[in-house]
Parts: sequence; C-alpha cells; structure tokens
Amino acid sequence: MLLIVGWVIVIVVVLGAYVIQGGHLAAVVNPLKMIMIFGAGVGAFIASANAGVIKSVLRTLPKALKGAKYTKAIYTELLCLLYDLLNKVRRDGLMSIEADVDDPVNSAFFSRYPSLLAEHHLIDFICDYLRLMLSGSMEAHELETLMDQEIETHHQEAEVPLSLLTKMADSMPAFGIVAAVMGVVITMSSLHLPPQELGPLIGGALVGAFVGILFGYAIIGPIPVAIEHKVTDETKALEAVKATLLASLNGAPPAVAVEHGRKMLFSANRPSFQELDEAVRESR
Repeated sequence: MLLIVGWVIVIVVVLGAYVIQGGHLAAVVNPLKMIMIFGAGVGAFIASANAGVIKSVLRTLPKALKGAKYTKAIYTELLCLLYDLLNKVRRDGLMSIEADVDDPVNSAFFSRYPSLLAEHHLIDFICDYLRLMLSGSMEAHELETLMDQEIETHHQEAEVPLSLLTKMADSMPAFGIVAAVMGVVITMSSLHLPPQELGPLIGGALVGAFVGILFGYAIIGPIPVAIEHKVTDETKALEAVKATLLASLNGAPPAVAVEHGRKMLFSANRPSFQELDEAVRESR
C-alpha cells in the first residue's frame, strides 16, 4: 500500500510542478513512448532470465503491494507457539510433540495460530528442525550449521528476482535515451519545417529521457526495495526460530529459550518482555 502512496506522491509532485510552470500534460504523457521504453525493459528482462526466474518474479511482485506480513503480532504468536511446544517437551518429553510436528494443521498447538499456519515455509522450518531434534542424531553445532545454510539459501533464492527487477529499473533511463535519440532522428529529418513545428518535435524527443528516468527511479526502482524489506522480516522470523530451538537444545528452559528468539527481532517489531509474557500466559 505504501508503494502506491509513494507512486502517487511522485507523479503528483513532478507533473504538478510541471503544470504550475506552464507545461501541458499532453506533451509529456506520451503512451507510445511509455510502451516503447517499458516494452524494451521487459524484453531485456525476459532475455536475461529463464522460465523459473520469470515465474519467481511473478510470484514475488504482489508482495510489493501488500502490507507488512511480519508484524509485532505475528512475531509474538511465533514466540508463543515455540514456548507452547518447548513447554510440552519440558513437561512430557521430546517425543510428546511428534504428532504435532508430523501434522501441524491438525495440531492443538499450531491450530491456535492460524496466521502462522498460512506461512508454510516458516512452519516447515520449525517442523523440520523439531524432527531432527526428535531423531537425536545431530549435535547442536551441526543443527546450527544446517539452519544457517537453509537461511542463507532462502535469502539467496529471494535475491534472484529482486536482482533482476533492480537491473530492469536501472535499464529504464538507458531505454529512455534510446527513445530520445529516435525522436532526435525524426527531428533531424524534419529540419525543413519552421521553428514553431520543430519545437514540439524536439520536446517530444526529450520526453523519452524523462519517461525512462521517471520509470526507472520512481516507479520500478522502489519495487525490489519494498519486497526486500519483507524478505528481511521473514528471515528474522527464521533466525528467531533458530535461536530459540538452539537455546532449548543447549538446556535453556522455555521462557529463556524464547527470550533468545525475541532478541533476534528488530526493535520496531519486537514485543517487549512484558508483552511476550502476557501473551504466553493468555495462550495457556
């Protein structure tokens, strides 16, 4: 939503200032130039990608328009879920959560937090490492290494579509120059016309550079940045799970283990000690 607000501000400020200075919108709102520049950018994007990457970009793009998914409330629910599971382990033993881990959708613990169940990658991450803890076949440092590898792979996978979108944004000014040069070529072939007719042709050529720069830095450029913030929020959730489970594996009681996880979160969305304590009490 903030992305759309930002786009509206940019367009209103730029075009509004232009009109106030006596400009005419018809001179700069040129659909043909926009199609030419954006189409060239899309073509270059397709040429530099493969089918899997293109699908990944199409799946990722809607994230830019949605609000923040990982809020303080979601992080609080995550820590409460981890506390519930670890508290049962402390009380009844590690094997007591085997059924919950194998079928989280029908688990009494996971079903308390439907918002978390919708985050399939996060739930899979939790269940996979709880299964490894159940097997007892890995030491804490081995589990930590495996978690780090998965988190790094997740981050790298998310970076692929963002990198391509960034390159596409960076290419827009160049394609704007291409459109401007083509306009200059048309103008040069019309030098026999009087000045009052040459003026609009020169202005139309310059519109190409304007559209390319505006598209690149104000329209397409913010998209991968907005998505990157959401990827970072998801990564922090994985890191909180990692810290909590490792602390538990090293002998920390549930309350202390979730405190390790809480400390991994950014302060803007981190529940306070009191807020988490109250949430844990309410979830019992």
